Amino acid sequence: MLQTPEYARAVFSRRRPLLDDETIERRVADRMDRQQIFDKWPAPMLSYVLEEVVLDRPIGGATVHAEQLRQLLRVGGMRNVEIQVMPTSQAEHPNMDGAFNLLTPRRHPQVAYTEIQGFPRLITDLEEVRKIADRYGIMRAMALPPTESQALIEKKLGEL
Repeated sequence: MLQTPEYARAVFSRRRPLLDDETIERRVADRMDRQQIFDKWPAPMLSYVLEEVVLDRPIGGATVHAEQLRQLLRVGGMRNVEIQVMPTSQAEHPNMDGAFNLLTPRRHPQVAYTEIQGFPRLITDLEEVRKIADRYGIMRAMALPPTESQALIEKKLGEL
């Protein structure tokens, strides 16, 4: 949801096994369509914790990388979005085993979603979701606050 089209295209173009051009473009379009959530009203509250290393990896080359950092600054500047960076200097945190999403649909219980090595999994078991939510809370406490995260992203953009 935070990626530019060029960054997403670069990510999908380097997948192994290789994806055909039509599949890449369809996946980029799907990813961009999900960003419509930023335009909804009332605006949903969105919170992200990103590993610092993703800010340093120049996927797609210098121009794509710089635009991706600008995108993070734009989205992170929205009133309903918080982006926090987990510093690389943080030796460990409670979610070293992969990314996840927590979703709280209106009038429905919270769920979690993971996708590891191309295998998606929707988690609806309340106890398992609670454990993931607990880990997320700890991660947010360990990560840089949003204002410091924005400053770090700006610094990295300035260094390019």
